[in-house]
Amino acid sequence: MANETQAKETDAPEAAVTEEGAERAPRIPEGVDVARALEAILMVVDEPQSVVGLASAVGRPVKEVRAAIAALVADYDGEARGDSVASGTPGVRRGFELREVGGGWRIYVRGEFDDLVRDFVHTQSPAKLSQAALETLAVIAYKQPISRGAIASIRAVNVDSVVRTLLGRGLITEAFTDSETGAIHYETTDLLLTQLGINSLDELPKISPLLDDGREGFDDVR
Repeated sequence: MANETQAKETDAPEAAVTEEGAERAPRIPEGVDVARALEAILMVVDEPQSVVGLASAVGRPVKEVRAAIAALVADYDGEARGDSVASGTPGVRRGFELREVGGGWRIYVRGEFDDLVRDFVHTQSPAKLSQAALETLAVIAYKQPISRGAIASIRAVNVDSVVRTLLGRGLITEAFTDSETGAIHYETTDLLLTQLGINSLDELPKISPLLDDGREGFDDVR
């Protein structure tokens, strides 16, 4: 009896997505393969996506979404692919991969191409950083490791595009992913030290002398 109760509790999230969640979620077009619908979503996300969240997004059962994800992983790895993606014949190993990180799924460049992509981005993006990017970089440098949400809270603006820019420039990198929330934490790279001409972050100027000590009062915040 206890085993039956435990099984029902474990399956509850999947059932919710299958019934209520599927009714609320936008339906994928008729005839469109679930794996390709998931692929479209995963191409634009900045954070790892849970299986339940993806199931809600496409309005399909969790079990079906898990199978579709497994098919995509095999597809990108160039292994024999499932019937939902192709005919089951071996494919071509892609330059990117679908990786499970922190309980969610996200598309990443394969490790062997990291240097190539980094050099390309640096060559193609020689422009100076915007003021927003500099401010975000400063927050990360002084508060690292720090999540995107925490950065946005400090700056009081959305920082998604700025973080992508800094990642593309190689000035920051993903330090780790919180196992509970799935939030990625960022830290600066050695490239930043090179650009600043310092040997370590300990050489960054102290912030406290630059802050107003309040002796002359503060402006009213409205």
